[in-house]
Parts: sequence; structure tokens; C-alpha cells
Amino acid sequence: MTDDFASIHNYYERPVMQAIADATARYPQLRQDLLPDVLCVALNRLPPRYIRHEVDLVFYLTEKERAEIERAVDEAVTFAFEFVQARQAMRARG
Repeated sequence: MTDDFASIHNYYERPVMQAIADATARYPQLRQDLLPDVLCVALNRLPPRYIRHEVDLVFYLTEKERAEIERAVDEAVTFAFEFVQARQAMRARG
């Protein structure tokens, strides 16, 4: 095979990472080493959307679709922070 598969990735990875970076200040009690767990939980709540280039997806989205993606990312990240934070609290008690 001569195709370059390294350029293929899940579209949601970058927006979720950015949303986590933006939301970190709202969760100061969450240890920084748990942020990869937050990323995994959030990504697992979103449907995989594999693309080769960002423009492949973004160019063809309607405003409604863009808004829906943003809402889904925000919801997934909020859930993930709360989930990981709750698990951390449970471990601290037990």
C-alpha cells in the first residue's frame, strides 16, 4: 500500500482537547494527570468521525451541523470532567 494512513484521525480529537483546555479552570480540584482520562471519556461519548484533512469535514458542514458538533463536544467534556472527578472522589474515600 502506498497511501499515507498517518494523516487519518478522528475529527473530534482536536476540538475535545481544546474544550478540555478551556474548561480546566472550572475544575481546579481535578489533578492534571487525570486530564487524559477526561479526554478518553469525552471521546468515547462522541461518534467517531474519521477524516484525512480538517477541510474535508469543515467545508461541507452547515451552520446547524457546526452548532450541533460544538454542543455535543461541550456536553461530552462536561460529562467527562464530572465523571472523572466523581471517580477520583470515590477512590479518595475508599
